[in-house]
Amino acid sequence: METRAGSEVAMAVWSVLSARAVTAFFLVVLGRVSQGQAFSLPFRKPESCGHDQYFDISALSCVPCGAHQRPDAQGTSCECIPGFQMISNLGGPAITCKKCPENMKGVTQDGWNCISCPSGLTAEGKCHCPPGHILVERNVNGTLLSQATCELCDKSENSFTEANTLENRCVRCDSTFINTSKSCECLGPNILTGGLCFSTAGNFQQRIISTVRQGTLGISLNSEWFAKYLQSTASACSMYANLTSCQALGNICVMNMNSYDPSMFDACRVFQYIFENTAGLSTVHSIPFWRQNLPWLFYGDQLGLAPQVLSTTPLPKNFSFKDQNQNTKLKFVAASYDIRGNFLEWQSLEGGVLQLCPDTETRLNAAYSFGTTYQQNCEIPMSKILADFPTPIFYDIYLEYTDENQQQNIWAVPVLNLNLKYNRMFVNQDSSPNKWLLTRRIFLVDTVSGRENDLGSQPKVVRIATQISLSIYLVPNTKSGNIYPPLITIAYNDIDIRDPSSQSVKLSFSVKYEMNQGEAYVQTDIALGVLGGLAVLSSLLKTAGWKRRIGSPIIDLQAVMKFLVYYAGDLANVFFIITVGTGLYWLIFFKAQKSVSVLLPISIQEERFVTYVGCAFALKALQFLHKLISQITIDIFFIDWERPKGKVLKAVEGEGGVRSATVPVSIWRTYFVANEWNEIQTVRKINPLFQVLTVLFFLEVVGFKNLALMDSSSSLSRNSSDYLAPYSRILRYAVSTALWLVIGIIQIVYFAAFYERFIEDKIRQFVDLCSMSNENLCSQRGLVPNTDGQTFQIAVSSQMRQHYDRIHEILTRKNGPARLLSSSSTFDQSIKAYHMMNKFLGSFIDHVHKEMDYFIKDKLLLERILGMEFMEPMEKSIFYNDESYSFSSMLYYGNEATLLIFEVLFFCVVDLACQNFILAAFLTYLQQEVFRFIRNTVGQKNLANKTLVDQRFLI
Repeated sequence: METRAGSEVAMAVWSVLSARAVTAFFLVVLGRVSQGQAFSLPFRKPESCGHDQYFDISALSCVPCGAHQRPDAQGTSCECIPGFQMISNLGGPAITCKKCPENMKGVTQDGWNCISCPSGLTAEGKCHCPPGHILVERNVNGTLLSQATCELCDKSENSFTEANTLENRCVRCDSTFINTSKSCECLGPNILTGGLCFSTAGNFQQRIISTVRQGTLGISLNSEWFAKYLQSTASACSMYANLTSCQALGNICVMNMNSYDPSMFDACRVFQYIFENTAGLSTVHSIPFWRQNLPWLFYGDQLGLAPQVLSTTPLPKNFSFKDQNQNTKLKFVAASYDIRGNFLEWQSLEGGVLQLCPDTETRLNAAYSFGTTYQQNCEIPMSKILADFPTPIFYDIYLEYTDENQQQNIWAVPVLNLNLKYNRMFVNQDSSPNKWLLTRRIFLVDTVSGRENDLGSQPKVVRIATQISLSIYLVPNTKSGNIYPPLITIAYNDIDIRDPSSQSVKLSFSVKYEMNQGEAYVQTDIALGVLGGLAVLSSLLKTAGWKRRIGSPIIDLQAVMKFLVYYAGDLANVFFIITVGTGLYWLIFFKAQKSVSVLLPISIQEERFVTYVGCAFALKALQFLHKLISQITIDIFFIDWERPKGKVLKAVEGEGGVRSATVPVSIWRTYFVANEWNEIQTVRKINPLFQVLTVLFFLEVVGFKNLALMDSSSSLSRNSSDYLAPYSRILRYAVSTALWLVIGIIQIVYFAAFYERFIEDKIRQFVDLCSMSNENLCSQRGLVPNTDGQTFQIAVSSQMRQHYDRIHEILTRKNGPARLLSSSSTFDQSIKAYHMMNKFLGSFIDHVHKEMDYFIKDKLLLERILGMEFMEPMEKSIFYNDESYSFSSMLYYGNEATLLIFEVLFFCVVDLACQNFILAAFLTYLQQEVFRFIRNTVGQKNLANKTLVDQRFLI
C-alpha cells in the first residue's frame, strides 16, 4: 500500500514537473518568435535539384545523396548507383551502398544482392535477357542463385506462352495470336496491329482505314493513337465482339466528332459498318440505336428524328418549387470510360465533373438546381489543361429519377455536337432541328489524338469542349412540372499548341430553361391590337377637340401632325401597360408557383419585350418633348384690372410746353404675379430626388433586385458564398417599374391628401394671389355674381378668334413690312400690339364687345370624360367652369403621369442597356434636373420678354 501511494505521489510530481517543463518549452518558443524572426525560406522543387541531390519532403529543400548514391525516379529519395548493392535501408534517403565484386557485377531486381548475369547488364546495372526469355534470380523457395538464368518461354501448342512486359513471368499469348496463327507469333499473311493479330480474311480489315484526325483549325494530322489502335480495336470488336475494344472504337469515333463521311473509312464509318453487320444481335433495353456489345453513340440519321426524341415523350418526373414534395434537383449521372474502353465508374455530375472552370462546390452544384439559369465563364492556361487531362475521359450521361413504384431509373440525355459533320456538312449548326443528328457520348479534353509520331510527345493540337450548354424544355400546358428530355449542346475547339505556358483558352458552361412562348406572344399581340385600337380612338378624340378649340374645320398637315403626336403618347401608354403587365406576370407566376408551370423567357425570347420597352420610351419621349415645347411656347397674358388714377403734368419735347397725362399703372404687381407663375413652372406632386433615392434604396439595400435573378428563390437576401444566377431583363424591368410606380403613387396620394390640404397648395395659392391682387376692385371673386369661380376653359367664337389673331399677328410678325422699319420702330409696334391685346382681352371679359360676348356654364359629365366640348360657340364664346385648374396642364404639375412614366422608362432603358441600377438612377436624376433647368430658363425668358414689353409701354 505504501509503495502504491508512493508511486501515485511520484506520478503526480512528475505530471506537475512535466506540465512546468512544457510550459517552459512554450515560453522559450514564444520568446524566440516574439523576437521578430522572419519566416522565409528558399523555394525549391524536386525538378530543380541537382543530379546528385534529392528533395527532402520535410525540409522542402534539395539535399545531397550519400556516397555511391543518386536520386531515385521520383527525386524524393536516394538509390545506389549501378554496380552497388544496398546493405541497409531505413527508409527515405537513409541507405547504405556497397560495391559488388568483380565476378558478380550485376545487382538483383530488388537491389539487395549482387549476382552474375549471363547476357549482359542494363543501363541500371540489372541483368538483361534476350527477347522471349524471362529472368530467373532465385529458386522457387527464394534461395538466391549465384548466377542468374534466362529461361525461354514455351510458345508451342502445348503452352502458348511468352514473356510478359516485365520479363519476369511466362504468360499465355493473346487469343488473337492463337486463333489466327496457332502460335504466339503473327505470321503472314496475317496482320499485326495494336499488339493483336488478325486474319486478312475479314471484310473491312483489307480496306485502308483513315487515321487522319480532322480539326476546326482547317488542318489534318495523322494521329498516332488512331494509327496504332484504330484497326486493332475495330478488328477485335468486329471479329470477337470484345466489349472493351468496341468501347475503344466508339471512343475514337467520338474523338473524331462523331463525323460520318461515306467516302472515308474512318472510325465512325467502321463503327457504322459493324453496327449494320450485327443487325442480327439483340438490342439493349429495347433501344433500336443500342446494339448488343456496342456503345450507344448515335440516335440514327433519319430526318426529323431529333424533334421526336426531344419533344415527344415527357420525362416521368415532376418538379416543384414550394410544394410539400418539393423537387428542385436534377440528378445527372454518367457512365465513364477511359480511352482504352475500360469502364471506370458511375459518377454524379455534381462537383464540377463537366465544368472545367474552377469554383466552390456549392456554386458548381447550383447548375443542377431546377429552375436556376446557370452561366459560368473562365479562361484557363493551356499548361493547366495539359497537366490535368493527360488522357480523355468519356461520359454517357443520364438523368436519374424515381418512378411511380419508387424504382430508380435513368433516362438517356441526348447530345447535340455542333462539330459533327455528316457528308461534310455541319448539320447540327442548322437552325432547323429536323436536320440535327443527336449523339450520346462526350469528352471534355483530348490531348491524345492530336499527337503525331510519338504518343509520349507533346500534342500538336488539343481539342477542348469550350462551350457546354444544358437545355431544359418544359412540356406545354403542364401543371405539374413535367419536362422533356434535357439536351446537351457542346462545341469543341482545337488549340494549336506552341507555348502552353503562354497560351490560354476561354471556356463556358451554362444551363438554360425554355418553354414555348407562342401562347404568350399571341396574348400579347391581342392586347396590343385591342389597346392600340383604343389608342387610335383616344387620339382622334383629342385631335377633334383640339380642332374645335382652334376653330379649324379642315384636316390639314398641322392636324395630321397633332394626331400623330397624340397617338405617340397614347401608344406609349399602351406599350407601357403591356410591358408592365407582362413583367409582373412573369415575376409573380414564376417566383410564386408551387408545381412548375411556367419558365422565364431566355435571352433571345426577351428581344420582343425589350423592343416594346424601347418603343414605349421613344414614343413617350416624343410626347414629353411635345408637351415641353408647348409649355415653353404658349402665349400667357397677365391682365391688370387696376385703372389709372389721376393725371400728371408732363413736358412735351420740341414744343416747349407741358400737358396733362394719365398716371401709369405700376408694373410691379404684374411682375410679382409673373414671378409666382415662374415659381410653379416645375412644381410636381412627387419629389424627384426622393423618388430616385427611395427606389435605389429598395433595389440595392433592401435587396429587391434579387427578385430579378433567374432562379426559383423569392428571398431578398442572398449568401455571398452561394451562386448568383444571371438577371432576367424582364424581371429587372418588372421589379423596377413596380417599385417606381408604387413609390410614385404613394407620394402623389400623400401630396394630394395631406400636403396640399394642411401644408401648402401652390396652384390654389397662385389662383388666390391673382384674386387678391384685385381687392377692392371687385365685389366678389367670381365673374358671375354670388360665385367664387376664378378659373375657366374658354371656347371662343370665330369672330372673337379673328380679332385675337389680328392683334396676335402683330406681336409675332418677323417678316414683311416690319423689316423695313428700324428696330426701335418695330419694338414700339410690338409694345402697342401687346397693350392692345391686354386691353382687348380685358374689355372682352368685361362684356364690352356685345358682338363678341360670352356666357358661363358647366361641362357635361361626358364632356369631362372625353376631354372635348359638344357645344359649338357660334355667336357667343363659352366660359366653362374649371374647378380642376386645367391650366396646370401647361405646368409640370398637370402632367405628372406623363413625367412619371417617362422617368421610369428612362430608368429602365438605361438599366436594360447597362444592367446597373446605380448608373440608371444617376442618369435619371441628371435628366430630370437638365429638363427642369431648360423648362425654367426658357420659360422665364419667354415670360420676361412679355412683361418687359408691358413695362416699356406703361412707362
